[in-house]
Amino acid sequence: MAEITDKQAVEQRQLYVEAWNKTMLSIWQEQITLLDVIDTKQLLQSVVSLPVRADGRFFEINLSQQFLEYGLWQDYGTGREFRPNNGGNLDFLDSSYRTEHKLDKPRKRGPKWGGGETSGKPRERRQWFAKKYYSSVLNLRDFMADSVGKEFCGIFTEMFDNGLFKSMTEYYKRNKRTLSS
Repeated sequence: MAEITDKQAVEQRQLYVEAWNKTMLSIWQEQITLLDVIDTKQLLQSVVSLPVRADGRFFEINLSQQFLEYGLWQDYGTGREFRPNNGGNLDFLDSSYRTEHKLDKPRKRGPKWGGGETSGKPRERRQWFAKKYYSSVLNLRDFMADSVGKEFCGIFTEMFDNGLFKSMTEYYKRNKRTLSS
């Protein structure tokens, strides 16, 4: 395996992180489209990447992405009418309740002058965000561990190879051994 310089290692990490960030945006936009989480297209257009902040060697990085809060509601299959601590009992998801209140048929929603129609089906999760993000974060973690780990091992390899370690240890000093012996 060809050895790379410190500068090349930093460049590789930088390129990987920037490509990862760009790829995440593409994946999310693709998932939003495939799962039809599009009504006004605001969620699709809201997915953006904020500038990558990193230390000079790309050991420590800060990645930020941004999208509308509505996107999380879609991912979790919830919305404004879902409240914390309700025990998971949501009357409007029950089929008899939906039939009684005519929620099982398509109907107009929104203001009289606009809006759209509901499907008549209960809300379901449309996981455009969490699954892909989690697996991609793990991939980024593995890449960084491998890249930084190789550089870390290289430090010790250099130390042993150049003989400095051998000449500085007490064992070799006591036995009056030098680099040549």
